[in-house]
Amino acid sequence: MTYELYYWDGIQGRGEFVRLALEEAGADYVDVARVPGRGNREMMELVDDTRTLLIPFAPPFLRDGDQIVSHVANILFYLGPKLGLAPKDETLRWFANGLQLTVTDFVTEAHDTHHPIAVSKYYEDQKDAAKARSREFVTNRIPKFLGYFERVLRQNPAQDGHVVGDGLTYVDLSLFQMIEGLSYAFPAAMKRYRARFPELTRLHGVVAKRSAIATYLASPRRLPFNESGIFRHYPELDIDV
Repeated sequence: MTYELYYWDGIQGRGEFVRLALEEAGADYVDVARVPGRGNREMMELVDDTRTLLIPFAPPFLRDGDQIVSHVANILFYLGPKLGLAPKDETLRWFANGLQLTVTDFVTEAHDTHHPIAVSKYYEDQKDAAKARSREFVTNRIPKFLGYFERVLRQNPAQDGHVVGDGLTYVDLSLFQMIEGLSYAFPAAMKRYRARFPELTRLHGVVAKRSAIATYLASPRRLPFNESGIFRHYPELDIDV
């Protein structure tokens, strides 16, 4: 069965965390919004469906046959065992889910640096608030989150360089994407934070060199970062810490 991923075309956004898992596993999937004749229309028909219980609030969501799963952490919790990207131990699977939910919090805070007042307003309508929010995020919240994940990496008893368990999981892929996004949005700050958190920096490099991921990153399927997505680069918001 081919997985169907529903997310907005033109941006990496939250959908990218799911794409990375599908690409790493070599899964058969369709990025529906990028298929001619399907796209956003089909996606929104599912969101607005009035005939069934299984309606998502918003993309991304995944369809696997009759099953629809929404929210990034929930999708990855569902896909992880199927794709061989989750620990086999039940306790560790739940821990991995908690780590992914922490990534979700991190993503939300990154998004809110450029939209601190309202998602419905343009960045240009909230630039002063965005500058204040970004300073707090860069100086306090980035090191808070990265420090936590650095500590989890160091304290993993498997000592194999992965964040949970004794092999690659979807959480490793998501941390790679977080560092990619933050490096695009806040390059001056992340230049220093990469040195401060060497285990995360090493993990980022390891993931980038994996065969399936490297192939994906070099392909047109990997959309470039831009100022319509979650991670946006506005020079006035970047702070050299």
